[in-house]
Amino acid sequence: MKPSGKLLSAAVLTGLLFFPRCTEPEMPVYKTAGNAEAARSITIIAAGDNLIHDIIYNSARVSGDEERFDFGPNYAQIKPIIEKADIAFVNQETVLGGKQFGYSGYPVFNTPQDAGQGLINAGFSVVNHASNHVMDRGEGAVYGTMDFWESRGITCLGVFRTEEARKTERQIIEKNGIKTGFLSYTYGLNGFSLPRDKPWLAGIIDQEVMGQEIDALRPHCDLLVVSMHWGNEFQHTVSNEQRELARFMALHKVDLILGHHPHVTEPVDVIDRPDGGKLVVYYSLGDLLSHTQSSWTPDTITGALAYIKARKTQGASCTIDLAGIIPTVCHYGRERRSPFIVYPLWDYTDELASKHYKPNMTVEYLSAAARKIFGVRVMSREQYLANEAPRRTSSLNRAL
Repeated sequence: MKPSGKLLSAAVLTGLLFFPRCTEPEMPVYKTAGNAEAARSITIIAAGDNLIHDIIYNSARVSGDEERFDFGPNYAQIKPIIEKADIAFVNQETVLGGKQFGYSGYPVFNTPQDAGQGLINAGFSVVNHASNHVMDRGEGAVYGTMDFWESRGITCLGVFRTEEARKTERQIIEKNGIKTGFLSYTYGLNGFSLPRDKPWLAGIIDQEVMGQEIDALRPHCDLLVVSMHWGNEFQHTVSNEQRELARFMALHKVDLILGHHPHVTEPVDVIDRPDGGKLVVYYSLGDLLSHTQSSWTPDTITGALAYIKARKTQGASCTIDLAGIIPTVCHYGRERRSPFIVYPLWDYTDELASKHYKPNMTVEYLSAAARKIFGVRVMSREQYLANEAPRRTSSLNRAL
């Protein structure tokens, strides 16, 4: 599945191919926020695909009430991580159009809106819908999805109510004195099309359009984040198209790319931008919650939470001090209507692994799979807590 869009000219592409990568440290650099007057900082948590197959929402049905679903248990184990972030992003792969469209799973999805409430209750505040499944149930379901998030005050990316809204409304969240702007694009729509009279309804990868929208948003935010639904399914290898698009966004001064769609994890990279800044690229965060069927492998049940700390000093641009990874496991057992529960890998046990629907796993096997992709960016519980403690302390001092 190759992203569509106009290619860069050969001359520009040749120049971009020689952008140097940042030299990776032997271990990630973890910095504290420091004096509140000297630096302002935010923490961003980002998750990959929340892909709700019918077996998942059926397992979440409230007993005795076929119209209600409880997704609280699905995210309960990661909620303490998500709710502490200043900004928490997730790619909601499937539309939440409403029950009038009929609930359905693969290959044409419509997910109960209670699943969205589960994400909100877990602490997610930014939700992406520019995915290859956004048109599964037509434009009515897209508007129903926007209605749901809008009524709950959640920032929804990648879909737009009007052409004017796409041109003029800016998705910017301000936290701790830092303005973070968001844009979002998908490679395609699984054979469906945008309405002829509404080509602006969803963000599709097109470098000409992307360049215009990125350049328009850049002056209004300190940190510019682009959500990218791209890459090849079930492949850990970053495609040439992904690398080309990343270089293109470096040229346009993007700070952070949050990638998803392959349903498996892909590496993190740092690209030196021509203007002297840096672009951090999470090529794929894998699946957060899913029941993707494939030959046995831990790949589709091990995802990742991006852990990002960005800082802005007085009179200076925003910089990313930390780009870490918290590996996750989507656990579900062999019994009928087994609940689907997302665990941080550091809380997962061999006892749980022995009961997983996919057999023959150990925690060490899953840990090795995460280290193979992310290397030293994998954070231990101790490293995570060490980064959270200074932030909580400085917040307390400011409050006093």
